[in-house]
Amino acid sequence: MAKIFLGTAGVPFSAKKGTTIDGVKAIRDLSLNAMEVEFVQGVRMKRETAQETGRIAKELGVRLSVHAPYFINLCSSEKEKVEASKQRILDTADRAEAMGADAIAIHAAFYGKLKPEECYEMVKAEIGEVIDKARENGIHDVKFGIETMAKDTALGTLDEVIGLSKEVKGVIPYIDWAHTFARQGGKIDYKQIIDTLVKELGLVHINSHFESLKLNKGKYVDVHVPIEANAPPFDQLAETLVKDDRISITLICESPELERDALKMKAVLEKYGYNLR
Repeated sequence: MAKIFLGTAGVPFSAKKGTTIDGVKAIRDLSLNAMEVEFVQGVRMKRETAQETGRIAKELGVRLSVHAPYFINLCSSEKEKVEASKQRILDTADRAEAMGADAIAIHAAFYGKLKPEECYEMVKAEIGEVIDKARENGIHDVKFGIETMAKDTALGTLDEVIGLSKEVKGVIPYIDWAHTFARQGGKIDYKQIIDTLVKELGLVHINSHFESLKLNKGKYVDVHVPIEANAPPFDQLAETLVKDDRISITLICESPELERDALKMKAVLEKYGYNLR
């Protein structure tokens, strides 16, 4: 049975204050063991704060990951927007490295007027440049996670993120299970996806998000709702993970109910015989 890391996207509601450090402490108080630090509105954390966050997380046994800003589009037709996007990714990686986070989640691009394959090639080149610059700046441990996306207008099919992970050293898939479920028309085969990640990429750890999505006019849209909507069902993922000893996984709850739903996920894992530690 592989190791499972479970926590929230950002500071739990139950934290004494809204700081990241208070969030890490609240995670441990909740008997969870992971937290994704949210830079979605911009990278405003000082490097010293990132280092202190990492020190406390390590002491408490909380695994950290980081979400890069939403304002990223590596396929923008405006060069200055692409360059600003690359800098945001680099700043995110810098703070992530300082706090000892293992990976960052990136919403990489929108196709815009480009064909999907043209956007893919552009992202491949631009993220490659970012990683080269990161290595020059002493950022060696953080993995650059290209997130699977729900919208048909965004780069982020499962095949695209796997392809980028094969072609660009330092890139990994950051699997948003609900986004993939939506992108596949409301269907998901967890075991098949895990098998593919292990077989094609040799992954030993999966970074991922979990939430449910809203059904609108017969189509799942990128509006996060509590997990009892079963879109997709967590129960099946939990059972699959507990039976699979090939990989460890980070499950970050992106439900609007944050720790309430993370604790529900924990209870489902326990039902299948897995206890967080």
